Amino acid sequence: MVPADFPASLPLCLCLLLVSGFGRAGKLLVVPMDGSHWFTMQMVVEKLIHRGHEVVVVIPEVSWQLGSLNFTVKTFSISHTLDDLNHEFKIFAQTQWKTPEQSIRSLMTGSAKGFFELIFSHCRTLFNDKKLVEYLKQTSFDAVFLDPFNVCGLTVAKYLSLPSVILAKGIFCHYLEEGAQCPSLPSYVPRLFSKSADTMTFKKRVWNHLIYFEERAFCSYYFKTAVEIASEVLQTPVTLTDLYSPVSIWLLRTDFVLEFPRPVMPNMVFVGGINCLQRKPLSKEFEAYVNASGEHGIVVFSLGSMVSEIPEKKAMEIAEALGRIPQTVLWRYTGTRPSNLAKNTILVKWLPQNDLLGHPKARAFITHSGSHGIYEGICNGVPMVMMPLFGDQMDNAKRMETRGAGVTLNVLEMTADDLENALKTVINNKSYKENIMRLSSLHKDRPIEPLDLAVFWVEYVMRHKGAPHLRPAAHDLTWYQYHSLDVIGFLLAIVLTVVFIVYKSCAYGCRKCFGGKGRVKKSHKSKTH
Repeated sequence: MVPADFPASLPLCLCLLLVSGFGRAGKLLVVPMDGSHWFTMQMVVEKLIHRGHEVVVVIPEVSWQLGSLNFTVKTFSISHTLDDLNHEFKIFAQTQWKTPEQSIRSLMTGSAKGFFELIFSHCRTLFNDKKLVEYLKQTSFDAVFLDPFNVCGLTVAKYLSLPSVILAKGIFCHYLEEGAQCPSLPSYVPRLFSKSADTMTFKKRVWNHLIYFEERAFCSYYFKTAVEIASEVLQTPVTLTDLYSPVSIWLLRTDFVLEFPRPVMPNMVFVGGINCLQRKPLSKEFEAYVNASGEHGIVVFSLGSMVSEIPEKKAMEIAEALGRIPQTVLWRYTGTRPSNLAKNTILVKWLPQNDLLGHPKARAFITHSGSHGIYEGICNGVPMVMMPLFGDQMDNAKRMETRGAGVTLNVLEMTADDLENALKTVINNKSYKENIMRLSSLHKDRPIEPLDLAVFWVEYVMRHKGAPHLRPAAHDLTWYQYHSLDVIGFLLAIVLTVVFIVYKSCAYGCRKCFGGKGRVKKSHKSKTH
């Protein structure tokens, strides 16, 4: 019997609490990647903590952005200092302003090699810390949440025999299609560094295939150090495919507003725009800058958190171009102040990028085309001038340009006139604003927010100890079985056997029918003579 004063809405409230939140708290091990990759992973981690889960993050004692007070952090010592890390990345970044490394081979042999070798070496030092490794083995984690960039998270997950969830924009080389057994035909799926759309001419398809073959030939050498470390740790020879194959869920920080349509597998979940937040009120300093811009509005300029300096000559060309437009330009820049900086350009060491882009007075966004910036531009509907530098930035820029939402400039060859014209084009040509607003509308039209979706799938893997029912049987096939070469060979053998039997039967029949008559006639002729 329910008491008369029992609130009728209480059962509904209890159901909502059960659905929305705090079920069985679990233990999650997080192996992140330093730099901008950490920003979105941190958002997921903090929400998981808010939902009652215990999170342990394993990081090197020297890092740029890792660490927080909200969760347990386990550090391991490394042989280099923060200055060493900064030095290697600075060499890599400065090279991009001279000769960008836009192929697998150039990354193997160019300025990036030292930086990546340094990152890969972290895994060896992690497993050399016997106390930390013993702690990880003794702690009953439910899953590993990782960034695959430095491969170490994959090695940790396999070493501990734990289900894993990946969070990444994409996977370098061909390891997404091999690790997830997801078809990716080079006839219409552009490869990294191809700078192509999905509709390609014959020439571009040839180029896309060449990049595909280059990946197959050279990627194993690029990851050689990481794979050697994994083999040492696991005490058995492994390949990157061996490390990627057990992954339970692939959380990909993209969606089909940015990416071109392509086949996907059931354990691939798209969480593009996960970094897009509700616009917050601007501080008094930035609000004053925006208000002072008048009817012309503002241009937001940032080349990301990892690039803070530009060669002096290029910085002066950029400053000259910015001085030619009527808008106020807020430029995140920590390098030497250009001597020709105009009055309409304000240099800041940091800016609230998403909040500025969400302001009604934002007219354009100058970006390096990193995935975080691209999605903030999409979410807020601001047309872009894109100056890609390295990695997937060229391909991100190509996708936005193909959709008519921005203009791409070559940072090595562009002049002040080029930048001025590009800015005036995206600001004054209404089609760019219309296109980016259409993309923004498509991106936001979804049943669940990307952050909530990411949190759900991490918890899903924790609850169910993986997601084996989403794993395709293709993982258990050999390469010739996957391509059905054994079946094709078997059927071809049957066809050839049948053809051979039919041919021999026909030949035998012909000899029986016509061969005998021919001999009789020949014998008759010989007798008459």
